Amino acid sequence: MMKQILKRCSSLGKKNNGSYNDYDDGLPVDVPKGHFAVYVGESRSRYIVPISLLTHPHFQSLLHQAEEEFGFHHHMGLTIPCEELLFRSLTSSMLKS
Repeated sequence: MMKQILKRCSSLGKKNNGSYNDYDDGLPVDVPKGHFAVYVGESRSRYIVPISLLTHPHFQSLLHQAEEEFGFHHHMGLTIPCEELLFRSLTSSMLKS
């Protein structure tokens, strides 16, 4: 699971023939290098988070929950089953530690 995410995240921020397209290999190029997009909550709000969170135990827990609920073989983007307020609080505390 983590290898899949890291592989998809590793190409973020790439240039294609010297110019940016809306998507690069199916990934949005508006996501800065070293970050990835996730969708959170019932309204699927989009958040850009640093790749460094992938190694944090609490974020890995969220990823396991996402895998159990949604799987990773769909085209809807990585969706985290968590309320937005809780997600923002968790990621904020993870970034401070």
